[in-house]
Amino acid sequence: MKPVRVGVVGVGSMGERHCRVLGSLRGVELVGVYDRCHERALEVAARYETRAFARLEDLATAVEAATIATPTPTHAEIALELIERDVAVMIEKPMATSTIEAMAICEAARRRCVPVQVGHIERFNPVYIELKTILEPMRPISLTFRRLSPYSVSNRDADVILDLMVHDLDLAIDLIGAPPARIYPVGRQIFSEAVDYAILTMEFPGGELATLFASRVTEQKVRAIEITAAEAYIEADLLNKGITVYRYTIPIYTNDNQPVKYRQEGWMERIGIPMAEPLALELQHFVDCVRTGKTPQVSAQDGLRVIQLAERIRTLLYQGAAVALRFPSLAAPVGVNPQLSEVER
Repeated sequence: MKPVRVGVVGVGSMGERHCRVLGSLRGVELVGVYDRCHERALEVAARYETRAFARLEDLATAVEAATIATPTPTHAEIALELIERDVAVMIEKPMATSTIEAMAICEAARRRCVPVQVGHIERFNPVYIELKTILEPMRPISLTFRRLSPYSVSNRDADVILDLMVHDLDLAIDLIGAPPARIYPVGRQIFSEAVDYAILTMEFPGGELATLFASRVTEQKVRAIEITAAEAYIEADLLNKGITVYRYTIPIYTNDNQPVKYRQEGWMERIGIPMAEPLALELQHFVDCVRTGKTPQVSAQDGLRVIQLAERIRTLLYQGAAVALRFPSLAAPVGVNPQLSEVER
C-alpha cells in the first residue's frame, strides 16, 4: 500500500502531537512540517526525523494532505491556500473564527473536490463512541455537558465558546441528530475581556433539552456528559474514560401475611471502554478518507454548522438580543433553524 504523504502546518504543542501520531500511523509518510517560526520547525523536524519547509507553498507541493494546528485566526487563510493547491486538510477546531470564513472553506472544498476534516476530537473519544452505541435504542430527554478547565492552560486566542464549548455544541447536535430550535446563553468575563464562563441551554425540535457548561476559570479539569433518557440515566466521563448506566427501578409490593412492604429494585452497569488514543483514531480516519475519497466523519459542513451556532451564541452574549435579531439567517445551507433563539424574537 502506497503511503499517504502528509505534512503538519503549525508545530506548537498540538502540532507536535500531530507529528508524533502521524509518524507512527500505518500507511502514512510524514513528509515535513511548516511553521512561521522556522527555528521551531527545524527543532520539531529534527525530533521526528522529517523535513522543515521554509514556505507553506513548498510543503503544499510535496504532500497530498496536511493537518493545520496553527492559532485559530490563521486557520481560514492557511486552509484556503492548501485547498486551492488540491491538498486535503484536517483543521483543528474551531475551523475558523467566523461563519464567513467557514463558508469560504466549505465552498473551496466543494469546488476543488478536496476532503476537509474538522478536528472535533471528542467524536473519536472511545467513551463517546461507546456512548452513542448505548443511546441507540433509547429516547434522550435531557443532556448535560460540563467542560471545565483552569485559565492557565486555556487557549488565549479565542473565548470559552470557541475554545471549549464548540466541542459540546458538536456532540449535542450529533447525539440528537438535529440542530437546536432555540438557544438561551449566559456568560461572564472573569480574567479577560472575552467570555471565560458560559452556560447554554438549547431546545431541540423533538423536545430534548441540552445544557452546556463551559469554563476556563475552574481549577478542576472536567469533561463529562450526563444523559437522562426514558430508559436510563447515563454518566460518561470523557477524561477518565468511564461510563455508568443506571437502569430504571422496579417497584415491588409484598404482603406474605405480613404488613405491606415496598421495595424498589434497580441496577447499575459500568461499561468497559477500549483503550485507544482519540488523536490517533482521528488522524487515522483522516488519512483513510484521503486514500479512499470518503467524506470525513466530521466534515467541513459539520464544522460550519458549529461555527454558525457559536457565532449566534457569541452575538447574544457580547452584543445582546437586539443585535442578534438583525443577523441574517446564515444557517439555512446546513439545516440550522433560522428562528434559532426565543430571545431573538
